[in-house]
Amino acid sequence: MSTEQGGEPPEGLTAAEYGMWQAFRNGSTYDLRAGEAALDDPHGGLPWGEERSVRARVVSLLLLHGPDPLPGRVSSLKLAGVQITDVLDLAGGTVEPYVELIGCRFEKEVLLPEARFTTLRLVDCSLPRLEAARLHTEGDLHLPRCRVHRGVRLTDAQIGTDLLLNQAVVHRDRRGTSLLGDGLSVGQDFQAEMMEAHGEVSLRGAQIGVSLSLRGSRLANPYGRRALNAPQLTVGRTLYLTPAGVGNPALTSGTTPARGTRVQRFECRGGVRLDDGRVGDAVDLDQARFVMEEYQELSLRRVQTPELRFLCERPAQGRVVLSGAKVGNLMDQTPSWPGPGGLAMGGFTYDNLVPRGRFTLAERLTWVEAATPEYNPEPYELLAAVLRAGGEDADAREVLLAKQRRRRETLGLAGTVWGYLQDWTVAYGYRPGRAALWMAVLWAVSALVFAQIDPAPIKDDEHPPWSSSLFTLDLLLPVIDLGQTGYWHLDGGWQWVTALLILLGWILATTVAAGATRLLRRG
Repeated sequence: MSTEQGGEPPEGLTAAEYGMWQAFRNGSTYDLRAGEAALDDPHGGLPWGEERSVRARVVSLLLLHGPDPLPGRVSSLKLAGVQITDVLDLAGGTVEPYVELIGCRFEKEVLLPEARFTTLRLVDCSLPRLEAARLHTEGDLHLPRCRVHRGVRLTDAQIGTDLLLNQAVVHRDRRGTSLLGDGLSVGQDFQAEMMEAHGEVSLRGAQIGVSLSLRGSRLANPYGRRALNAPQLTVGRTLYLTPAGVGNPALTSGTTPARGTRVQRFECRGGVRLDDGRVGDAVDLDQARFVMEEYQELSLRRVQTPELRFLCERPAQGRVVLSGAKVGNLMDQTPSWPGPGGLAMGGFTYDNLVPRGRFTLAERLTWVEAATPEYNPEPYELLAAVLRAGGEDADAREVLLAKQRRRRETLGLAGTVWGYLQDWTVAYGYRPGRAALWMAVLWAVSALVFAQIDPAPIKDDEHPPWSSSLFTLDLLLPVIDLGQTGYWHLDGGWQWVTALLILLGWILATTVAAGATRLLRRG
């Protein structure tokens, strides 16, 4: 079969192929739908006969070496309700005409590796497999509502503007991957809203110019470790793993559902890997559901983003890993975080806390403790610094006190006893008012006790007047000499009382000094 540049079709075309040829020259839609929903369903089991079938090589001939358009028209391939038989192989080819196939059925796989298109739209089509590694489009690649039975491969593909997979259903290939988009580049938005993926979605090293939206999608990979594998992902603005409105896709696609709209939440059954990602505006996990096994993770290691909206449903199993991540605003809520053993935050930093709903300091401390099964001062110090920067100095001191109490658990017997003593007396210096209270109590009680005695002077002609109040104060303030302790002779048990007061004075003085040092260091 061959044709010369012109308008005449080659010999041997069927009636359906001849009609497609003429529609191509006219730039009009070639519609072979019967007008009955069951019969026109490209995913149904009813057969489409020869009257609705065209050969893949005729389609290739039109797209690669098609006839001239009719005068005043622009040639394009627009098909509706057509079955393409055999393998459609456009590998390495350059396709200049606009291509739009709606409700079509492909008998065998579509091969587009290293092909070049202006815009390619396959809407509500049935494909055994789409092989499109290193595909290049100047405009859009649309695959909404398509069903692909053995996976889609878009490795290193370059999409000039938008990539759409809304409401697509993609099953796994022989390697367990439903969508393979490693190295994918999309100039603007990548929308895969309410998509169903039955196998791993792999987007390693993908670059999305504006936003990546998986609103309302359902990812499941019971065959491997991860359902979403996207390390080193770059998104210019926002990554949405959020609900989608259930209704008219034209009204709900690409937007956050309005209040009162019936929604479908994002759900992922399997591990998620977003390590080393760079997201320009926010990572949004609002109402997301993650269903994992014990060995699987929701991993955001070393992710960098101005805002993390950790507002998902608490995973029942698996771990949430934020180690090394850097976040500007951490928007979260108490019910979203897993308990001890389910959270890792080593090296995780954030600048501001923006809790949704009630999030008490006690709950925040429990959050930190859940992330540190072994004592680590870093999460406590970061939390205290963020609270202090927000003007919550009292809460910051409580966090640092909790850090000291947690550290006490790692010390030996002597350190533990000393820690309890510091905690009981002056709360490690974070509650300095308690030291003043202890000083006042000890001074008052001791002064009353010493008022009951009349000690003999060491030297009769060299001693100040006896004052139990000044004598007691001189014992409790070891650094200051008030001129009382060196002039009186006390026997027996009174020597033990004075020794005890000197010891307590040193304890109070050193703990207050430690607290003052912390305050000065923070200042």
